[in-house]
Amino acid sequence: MIFSPLARAITLATAGGLLLAVPSAAIADFINDSKASLELRNFYMNRDFRDSTTSTNTKPPKLVGKDEYRSKSEEWAQGFILRFESGYTEGTVGLGLDAIGSVGIKLDSGRGRSDTQLLQVRKSTGKAEDNYGDLGVTAKAKVSKSLLKVGTLMPRLPVVGTNLEGRLLPQTFQGGILTTQEIDGLTVDLGRLNRVNQRNSSDNEVLRINNVANGEVKVKGNKFKAGKAGESTAFDFASFNYKWSSDLSTTYSFSNLDDLYKQHVLNGIHMWNLGDKRSLKTDLRFSRSTNDGKSNVDNKAFSGMLTYAFGYSKLGASYQKMTGATGFAYIAGTDPFLVNYSQIRDFAAKDEKSWQLRYDYNFAGMGIPGLSLFTRYVSGSGVDRGDNKSSGNEWERDFDVTYAFQEGPLKNFSVRWRNSAVRSNFFRDLDENRLIVGYSLPLW
Repeated sequence: MIFSPLARAITLATAGGLLLAVPSAAIADFINDSKASLELRNFYMNRDFRDSTTSTNTKPPKLVGKDEYRSKSEEWAQGFILRFESGYTEGTVGLGLDAIGSVGIKLDSGRGRSDTQLLQVRKSTGKAEDNYGDLGVTAKAKVSKSLLKVGTLMPRLPVVGTNLEGRLLPQTFQGGILTTQEIDGLTVDLGRLNRVNQRNSSDNEVLRINNVANGEVKVKGNKFKAGKAGESTAFDFASFNYKWSSDLSTTYSFSNLDDLYKQHVLNGIHMWNLGDKRSLKTDLRFSRSTNDGKSNVDNKAFSGMLTYAFGYSKLGASYQKMTGATGFAYIAGTDPFLVNYSQIRDFAAKDEKSWQLRYDYNFAGMGIPGLSLFTRYVSGSGVDRGDNKSSGNEWERDFDVTYAFQEGPLKNFSVRWRNSAVRSNFFRDLDENRLIVGYSLPLW
């Protein structure tokens, strides 16, 4: 492992306060069990909008200061993500500290090509900033099988899914989470989030509801806009996951985005081992979302997926259905807990019904370990577009191939190509390519 002077300096800076607060004899595990890594992420993204500005689809984003619309978005950037995780001090209560520092650097962009969400954009001009970044610190305390974290968080739960790899830098939150596993088989997560640092931002901002389903969500009697009307300063949640056996687990989660919505989520996952490298996975999800005083959120969402694995292949099929006065509600920028959520679309508009076919293959079956791909096609229909318009329809096709070097000097180096196409009568038609070159370097 490489223990660089830079990594040592950052470690001492972030951990220094905690080390001063406890006796030196108690910090041995804090240091010895610590680890750090540096991830380099080179990201190119191109969105080619295939519709005309006079079509019936949603109008494209307007350029700042001009009465014209983008025909494409194209940017290239380099990201650096430094992660540090300490061990815990000795004693009944073990104390620790984590930190994550991220920097994004513009390699290529333009005023008429920005807004891929790879880079931070200056609102006054529409130009991408030359660089942006953030430093987050998390204090943690461990007692028995319970862990409390306060500070910068990246939760992945049914009610809030942090977007980690969709763009150059990961999304992070500010808040606190208590995770306990005191009862065998049961994992409980309780927490509150109050700020979010979006993946193309260096600021911790208030939480916002997503622009649900073409704007049918209303706040205080007005159509939702991505401004103060859709903002909240608190997101409370509780999630209970019980593993009945190695093959079956169930989860119940509750969340409340203050003033905007409350949400109940049920999830059940069963894995049926059929032998001879074959299995059948069932993933069922149901949620009920209602308003919390200042919105009209009203949604029931059912989604389920069956995945048949055989040898080095997987074949999946899913169905998803929305009912209620609005589409599915979630925190803007996060990954919604829906089986048909794809690279670009979530297929969660009001009254939308969608189905998916997916195929995965691991080329280790052909003697090429590290090479994998998947492709999927998702089709949605029946969207309530309002104003007596015909129902909305859309489809998305994704192709994703990744190669990660397994050994030698290029170990931990990976290349990923993600290609997508979307066609819709209420969203913009577009073709998209993302090329991601990554390298993860363990520092110690």
